[in-house]
Amino acid sequence: MFRYNYLNHDEVKRFETPYSENFMEVHLEDTSVNPTGNSSWKPIHCIMPSKYRLYADRIRNLTVYEDDVWVVTFPKAGTTWTQEMVWLTVNLNERSVFLEVCAFISNIEKPDTIGKVERLPRPRHIKSHLPLALLPKQLWTVKPKIIYTARNPKDVTTSFMHHYRHLQGFNGSQKDFLDGILADKIMYCPQIKHATEFWALSHRDHILILHYEDMKRNLPEVIQKVCHFFGKSYTKEQLTDLEKHLMFDTMKANNAANNVALVAEVQSGMGISTDFKFMRKGQIGAYKEELPEEFIVKLDEFIRYQLLGTEFKYRE
Repeated sequence: MFRYNYLNHDEVKRFETPYSENFMEVHLEDTSVNPTGNSSWKPIHCIMPSKYRLYADRIRNLTVYEDDVWVVTFPKAGTTWTQEMVWLTVNLNERSVFLEVCAFISNIEKPDTIGKVERLPRPRHIKSHLPLALLPKQLWTVKPKIIYTARNPKDVTTSFMHHYRHLQGFNGSQKDFLDGILADKIMYCPQIKHATEFWALSHRDHILILHYEDMKRNLPEVIQKVCHFFGKSYTKEQLTDLEKHLMFDTMKANNAANNVALVAEVQSGMGISTDFKFMRKGQIGAYKEELPEEFIVKLDEFIRYQLLGTEFKYRE
């Protein structure tokens, strides 16, 4: 079902972490289930640590139910914020389970999150950072609700860099990480095609594309869009309460929403302790304060090249 191309360790070792090692390209070879309907579809690969190979088929063959709710993003593109909004909107019993987390964190005891998803009471709420080709194939035949959130890659890169250091144990330099982004060799890359493949499916009734920047600039409008997607109707007062709860500063102060327990658990397993917050700044354009100008120019050109031939546009 999959083909695995192990990357030259000498070339990518500076992008790896002590807990995610031996990077490889994961290629989907079985395209009998084609979400695009385009016979010329060539699924993009995904950079994952070698441990992922033990779980790839389980994830791909996961049983999917029509009343599932899936939140999919590239890392640090607004996942936590989106899942909280969706959870509150549809009033699910449990916040989302991170499907593939057991497949990429080594040396830290983690539960079988795939099994946990399988045992969840329905309706299930599931989140993932996997690209189109690595997600369960039944997503495209059963067609549950899927929300995909995109965010400007420059801000994603900034946030992911902190996440990679504090939750993955990355010990390299800023330049190492940024070089890895431009080479599409950081875990879960390629980043841009992650979004464009989902954008190509945006006309499907069971898929909703959101933008992080819209959530920041006009949260009430996005909440209304999500409510419409799930067929929910609330009073003006209920919508106001929902908006207040979902304001970034409120979310950041919410220990459950801000994954305080998860951060403490992961850092304890790595033997480190910092004041890192899962939700840090959440600002649009915060990359200007942290990324070198030379890299911003290179990343802008990289984004333009990757978007050629698509109608997808990131928000600025």
